[in-house]
Amino acid sequence: MNELITVLPFVRPYRKEIGLGLLMVLISNVFTIAGPYLMKLALDGLNDPDVTARMIGSYAGLIVLAAVLGGAAKFGMRQIMNGTSRRIECDLRDRFFQHLLRLDASFFGRTRTGDLMSRATNDTLAVRMATGPAVMYSVNTVVSFSFSLALMIWISPRLTVVALIPMLILPPIVIGFGRVIHARYEKIQEQLATLSTMVQENLTGLRIVRAYVQENEQEEQFDLLNADYMDRNMGLVRASGFFFPLLMLVAGIAMVVVLWYGGIQVMDGRITVGDFVAFTFYLALLTWPMIALGWVVNLFQRGAASMGRLNRILSTEAEVKPPAAPSPPPSHQGEIEFEGVAFRYPGTDRDVLWDVSFVAKPGETVAIVGPTGSGKSSLVSLIPRIFDPTEGQVRLDGTPLDRLDPEVLRELIGMVPQDTFLFSDTIEANIALGLGDRDLDRTYEAAEVAQIHETIVDFPDGYSTLLGERGINLSGGQKQRTALARALARRPVILILDDALSAVDTHTEAKILKDLKTVLAGRTSFIISHRVSAVMNADQILVLDEGRIVERGTHDVLLARGGTYATLLRRQLLEQELEKEEATAS
Repeated sequence: MNELITVLPFVRPYRKEIGLGLLMVLISNVFTIAGPYLMKLALDGLNDPDVTARMIGSYAGLIVLAAVLGGAAKFGMRQIMNGTSRRIECDLRDRFFQHLLRLDASFFGRTRTGDLMSRATNDTLAVRMATGPAVMYSVNTVVSFSFSLALMIWISPRLTVVALIPMLILPPIVIGFGRVIHARYEKIQEQLATLSTMVQENLTGLRIVRAYVQENEQEEQFDLLNADYMDRNMGLVRASGFFFPLLMLVAGIAMVVVLWYGGIQVMDGRITVGDFVAFTFYLALLTWPMIALGWVVNLFQRGAASMGRLNRILSTEAEVKPPAAPSPPPSHQGEIEFEGVAFRYPGTDRDVLWDVSFVAKPGETVAIVGPTGSGKSSLVSLIPRIFDPTEGQVRLDGTPLDRLDPEVLRELIGMVPQDTFLFSDTIEANIALGLGDRDLDRTYEAAEVAQIHETIVDFPDGYSTLLGERGINLSGGQKQRTALARALARRPVILILDDALSAVDTHTEAKILKDLKTVLAGRTSFIISHRVSAVMNADQILVLDEGRIVERGTHDVLLARGGTYATLLRRQLLEQELEKEEATAS
């Protein structure tokens, strides 16, 4: 339950609304309590020899008025408290999403997407129920219980003691079942996260599932996870199903005791018939808070479990974060310097980069080549501070990157990652993603350089074409060119192309590289590619092998040296010849 204390910062902005809602709770209870008292007066008035139909009618009118005013107050309390809890839920979900956007790649590398989706939806809903309905009904329980108990004591202290004896077992029942419900609800949320992850992965990778004919296997796995989820829910249903009838049984026993002992007191003349009827109503009003207490405890337990799950994410700090006192933005010349850089991914003990040192002067094009797994993508990921180096420093215009705000740094960089990602939005919105406003001229210009403009205008809706999830309705080459256009549209100081043309045919690649010469002028560029045609004109080529720079120089220099670069080139030419022979043979 302590986890719910952390929701207070989200509650404070709505103190006035909550205060007004709780006032309505008090008012509604005043009118609810008034009804049985007016009934007592009416019944006792029947024994008055001077009673008239007008007097009884007046009591009846007051009872109806109390019911109407009490109902209006109950409507108001539900409207205000439930509406406020919706706003708290919205704020909490916003805060959760904002925090996710500021976490770094290492966090998402170890956290399942389905788990985060479950927390952003189901857990925030459970917290809303705890901050709205649970608070409202807990206050209503306390007020109703206090008023009813006070009037019951006023009517007959002895009958009140007798009626409350069965109620003494309610607190241990509520506490015991509350713990069981809390534990079972946490297990349900954990399984829901696993289930959500599988659904998300299967929908995203549907083509792979079909290509490998894995529909039946995936269906069987889903059935097992879904059955486990159902079993955990049934465990909670059984606990709740036993909990509430048990509360009703205790309340029923109390009512039988009152009927027996209260009837004796009426016959002995110790209380009137009106007192007995009013006492019975107050006992019913007292019983409802005791029953509602179990439901409220259930909501608080669920809310606490969910807030705990949210807090585990909200308390996670990004490993790449702004310094306490960021340096002013650099001069935007674009010089990148690596000095003695080593890097290993968080949670691992193997260096993927070691003793990397080089300088990319402003406006230079630096190509990075090497065998698969040599650390090429890891190297360029250090420039926009997707990760920070384990040892050494990376500098921009002489300023260490860890002294710069990551947001300020990334505004200077355009990056096309190896794994192309497009949003489920229009092509225009995807290309203009990095722009403060939708500048159509820059969008079209970037698309033309990326050799995607003519393809886009041939679509029925042109730039307004809506893409499917991850751009599924585009080919691999079209997705890469769209992502390239998105990076170019920002007109970045530093451009990083991480194997960005691997899915583009050689003819289109040649056109893109030709147009890039003009675009790259004055920009520091890093190009990772397995094709020599994409790197041969670079100002310097870095050859990586097992995380180290083993060669550096221009294309001609490295070719004459006959080392790793020359070997890679010969291997690539041989592969191209084999592909041509296979194409000719077919």
